Amino acid sequence: MSVVAIGGGTGLSTVLRGLKGYTPNLSGVVAITDNGGSSGVLRDELGVLPPGDIRNCIIALSDNESLMSRLMQYRFGGNGTLTNHSVGNIVLAALTNMVGDFREAVRLVSEILAIEGKVLPASLDNIQLIGIMEDGEEIIGETNIVKSGKKIKELKLDKEDAKGCEEAIEAIEKADLITIGPGSLYTSIISNLLINDIRRAVYSSKATKVLISNVMTQPGETDNLSLTGHIKEFDKYLSISTIDYLLLNVGKPPEEIEKRYESEGAQMLINDLDYNAYNFEIIEDALITLIKDRDGKQKIRHDPARIKKWIDIIVNKMESLDR
Repeated sequence: MSVVAIGGGTGLSTVLRGLKGYTPNLSGVVAITDNGGSSGVLRDELGVLPPGDIRNCIIALSDNESLMSRLMQYRFGGNGTLTNHSVGNIVLAALTNMVGDFREAVRLVSEILAIEGKVLPASLDNIQLIGIMEDGEEIIGETNIVKSGKKIKELKLDKEDAKGCEEAIEAIEKADLITIGPGSLYTSIISNLLINDIRRAVYSSKATKVLISNVMTQPGETDNLSLTGHIKEFDKYLSISTIDYLLLNVGKPPEEIEKRYESEGAQMLINDLDYNAYNFEIIEDALITLIKDRDGKQKIRHDPARIKKWIDIIVNKMESLDR
């Protein structure tokens, strides 16, 4: 069984954590348009591709308790030049400069941490997102798009001929099952599909495709966007007819946690879906869990174990149909 998970940010690393050990043929295809935080600084100063999401996915497929994994996630504090940089980001940037190839740097770090699977950048081209906003303004850069507070009308890349990473394309073409999401709709999911090679490979693949719905809206990106709105936006970049299953959360967080999110501009995704309007099978379950982030706050996240449970059920269905 060959499985490919496509996305970025905490969503993709959560899926990979759930599927770790499920199959030796597991690949994560990671968005590479991040230009904020430590990744953005290293990108600007060293010209490397953004390492942050890649690092998180590598750690998700490693032994999280190992000293090396904890070291790679260590983030410098204080007020110096290394403030907010993680060791893993710096190592990936250094290896890229040493060997002259980001993909090889990712492979070497993956080897050092003995990960169970592969982590693959969606592209090896240095690309930026361009947001065309509803008022017609074009904004360059993922962070600037989100910070603008304007509604996104359309997304494109600054290099429309950007090539997909060959290993990522091959993994998608050979996959038996592909998961897409969860993650930031525009900057983690759609950003992958803007790479023509990746979009074509996903569309043409005979794999069973599972779209994992987000749990919350994201301030500055999907404010007030319902589940139907998310699906319609996704459909602009990859036909929703290619999706076989929609994995949908129906769980609720504690009221005080939900209120805190609302005070920060996020809300639980409103399910206004017409269940008869689409051909995909809808799976509903309480998919959320709470984790403590590095700032000490409890955060709502997808539960890796629940995702694995439903992927296992879907795979068993696939195998029974093949018998």
